Amino acid sequence: MHPDSHSLYSALAARDPRFDGLFFVGVTSTDIYCRPVCPAKTPRAANCRFFASPQEAELAGFRPCLRCRPELAPGNAPIDDGQRIAQLIVQRLEEGSFDEKAGLEQIAGQFDLSSRQVRRIVQRELGVPPIQLLLTRRLLLAKQLLTETTLPVTEIAFASGFSSLRRFNDAFNRRYGMPPTRLRKTAADDSARAPGTQTSILRLSYRPPYDWDGMLAFLAARALAGVERVAENSYARTVRLGDASGWIKITNASKKHAVMMEFAHSLTPVLPALITRVKSLFDLNARPDMIARHLKKDPVLAATVRSNPGLRVPGAFNGFEMGVRAILGQQVTVRAATTVAGRFVQAFGDAVVTPIPELNRLSPPSGRVAGATVDQIARLGIVAARAHSIIALAKAQASGALSLDGGAHHDPDDFIGRLTGLPGIGPWTAQYIAMRALPWPDAFPKEDIVVRTNLGGISAKEADARSQTWRPWRSYAVMHVWRMPRPAV
Repeated sequence: MHPDSHSLYSALAARDPRFDGLFFVGVTSTDIYCRPVCPAKTPRAANCRFFASPQEAELAGFRPCLRCRPELAPGNAPIDDGQRIAQLIVQRLEEGSFDEKAGLEQIAGQFDLSSRQVRRIVQRELGVPPIQLLLTRRLLLAKQLLTETTLPVTEIAFASGFSSLRRFNDAFNRRYGMPPTRLRKTAADDSARAPGTQTSILRLSYRPPYDWDGMLAFLAARALAGVERVAENSYARTVRLGDASGWIKITNASKKHAVMMEFAHSLTPVLPALITRVKSLFDLNARPDMIARHLKKDPVLAATVRSNPGLRVPGAFNGFEMGVRAILGQQVTVRAATTVAGRFVQAFGDAVVTPIPELNRLSPPSGRVAGATVDQIARLGIVAARAHSIIALAKAQASGALSLDGGAHHDPDDFIGRLTGLPGIGPWTAQYIAMRALPWPDAFPKEDIVVRTNLGGISAKEADARSQTWRPWRSYAVMHVWRMPRPAV
């Protein structure tokens, strides 16, 4: 049984998908074991036993839940890789990077299978064929675009992934019993509609409260010149996803409990991936009520948790970009690292034109940086050791050996281990990248000097021991500790 039952119960109660596959819960009143994302009513803490794997749960006499199906948890697929294949398809659907024919062929090749075998596996594992998963994703995206934007119906059809307007109309009629034009006609006027023809605005909801000012302050201090711009109530940046490039602007609509994402229409083909990354960057899926309730139990954190309601952990829109920024931040101030990062962007990022003059560069791609020399990076004022680290990180990302783009299906221990295996990336950098890029809610950079100072000048070992009561929300605890006033010298 897992030794840290208290913190795991907190994760279970939150149903945070980032913990799915990392532990399992056996319920003594039913003799059933589940995943932490099971939709069933949360059992009493006294009735829960926690396990690291389905095998341990079954050895203890529990049988698998028929609702959440523990055998489907990420990282715990059967020997035939069935669920790994299904999860990979679902992930690519969410990112908008899956094509039913070409996508299946590519995934099948990774597992030495035929596309026909992959279709059978997905049907068995998820209960629906891949084409139905794809159709649902397309229709839900189309529905949101119809109700929240003024994009022409034809553009919406193609942006949602349909090959023709006729197929779009047929699918919409079959699924919803009405033509798409009727949904648009009956939709109420919404302030999320942009008046121009070059941009549209979508609403992305969150659970209140939300510390918007704190989020903007954090991002402003680390903004990459040319790529990002933080104004009084907004965050804007350039975007390159696949072959699409453009820009976005995010504002807060606190009365609607949502952020409003304005996006250039050039990004319409990659909207699913764009939405996923914005949600990650602004931590929109967090449960601030449950996290605060847990962290307030520690008297050291209670005051700052009360004074910073709705605090979030800033994620990463671009994992490689954030990883480079973390390396540049080693043993220097935030301001110094931001200055050097701006030079890096100017040297390796492509020029781009946007309506916002300050946004004139695209984030440097890992493939280009992987081909750079240490001297090319060092001449920007970056010490040679960090230049080596940046190139190693770029090669790992470009080759696929390490994915720095977030997702709930990463094993955080494996991810951190891969990072620390690269030259010049120590535990602090790896934990910080995991905290923001995965994003991992229980990361803890115990070596962080501000954390140790604000906790009373303690050692890294003492900080790690102190953090155990904050689990599984140590990333959020770190944000609170960083907000604490510095102790008087």
